[in-house]
Amino acid sequence: MKLHPEININELKGPLEQFWKLSGQKIELIEKSFDPAKGAPVFTEKGVYVTRGWTEWTQGFQYGSALLQFDATGDEKFLKIGRDNTLNKMALHLTHTGVHDHGFNNVSTYGNLLRLMKEGKISENEWEKNFYKIALKVSGAVQAMRWTTIQGGGFIYSFNGPHSLFVDTIRSCRALVVSHALGHVLQGENDKRISLIQRAIQHILSTVKYSIYYGNGRDSYDIAGRTAHEIIFNTNDGNYRCPNSQQGYTGFSTWTRGLAWAICGLGETLEVLDQIDERDYAILISKNALIEELLTAAKATAEFYIQNTPTDGIPYWDTGAPGLSKMGDYLNRESDPFNSFEPVDSSAACIAAQGLLRIGNFLQKSEPETSEKYIKAALSVAKSLFSEPYLSTDKSHQGLILHSIYHQPNGWDYQPEPDKAPYGESSMWGDYHARELALVLQRMLNQETYYSYFNCIQPIS
Repeated sequence: MKLHPEININELKGPLEQFWKLSGQKIELIEKSFDPAKGAPVFTEKGVYVTRGWTEWTQGFQYGSALLQFDATGDEKFLKIGRDNTLNKMALHLTHTGVHDHGFNNVSTYGNLLRLMKEGKISENEWEKNFYKIALKVSGAVQAMRWTTIQGGGFIYSFNGPHSLFVDTIRSCRALVVSHALGHVLQGENDKRISLIQRAIQHILSTVKYSIYYGNGRDSYDIAGRTAHEIIFNTNDGNYRCPNSQQGYTGFSTWTRGLAWAICGLGETLEVLDQIDERDYAILISKNALIEELLTAAKATAEFYIQNTPTDGIPYWDTGAPGLSKMGDYLNRESDPFNSFEPVDSSAACIAAQGLLRIGNFLQKSEPETSEKYIKAALSVAKSLFSEPYLSTDKSHQGLILHSIYHQPNGWDYQPEPDKAPYGESSMWGDYHARELALVLQRMLNQETYYSYFNCIQPIS
């Protein structure tokens, strides 16, 4: 991608104002028309949010979006939408043992509500506060139950089963981090007390070791910074077997949303380590060694994203997608969501931009030049996302960020023209993460409290 050396966060003031105005309109559109009896809204078809009964991993993004909207604008109707629906519709997600998505669903709802209370944006009520706390404690412990032990560690396994490590789940680890910070543990057989922070750190270290490549010759496709969506293990002996992919092209190419999840999860984890007592996980790794591991992975994935994304910062859905070979020098021009060969994935850009920003902020003192590079990369991506053709200005379209893709291999995405790749639609995770990105930027711009999920425990300074 092309970095704009003169770009400044102040350039985003106007786009952010327009963004939040449109964002509120979209939330109200969905709230008025979507039937929750059909499941959670996942992605749009012809501009209308529809469900996809694979797993219910997006409902927290729906109601979390309303809470972010309230945070950014102070409009209390969005607080009511988020608060009421969290109370009435999110309980099933707390005890859902079949998914790896607790950090998405529950930290985005119960966590945001507790954070707003902690930051003084909503009035503090002891019973309500304790309700959010106990929900987050339960969520982290239930998430930690999905555990596979491997050589030298373990991981939270995906909905595919105990053999499957998804790169996505690195960001869902925040459910365990919050639950631990609230003083909770997972109590297992014979009353064994299992540390949630240790399980979170073990999972992150497994992701860093197996899901991210460093150019060390692991296989013929070992390119520094690329990621594999899924890693397969032999559950009998805990040995690594091979990379795989569920939503990418192959296990030997890089599904860019998986890459984005890694960038975002790594940046978010680096930021909160100062808030966690090193003694709680010292049996696994020292804080300095952990930071070194995470920074190596963060910089490798950030560099890969920058090098393998078109000039405007919006990636195609997979770096190895076969149709890219027909598109000429596609990395040295702006992304083209209307092309005839391969779709872009704006949701990957929404997720990655936040990660780039957080990694850049983390490196401000130790590596100022790298910090500036990643912050400018994040601002460049945000500038593209918050303007057409990616920002959805059509008042009848329920999506906020256009040209998101869900599952290209399964052919789930709406294709308006048979001779073109899928385009023109939105996703609930893309829209939510665009709002998170916008909130981080707005708070930085206004010199307000830095936005972090861990602010539900204590604000990040």
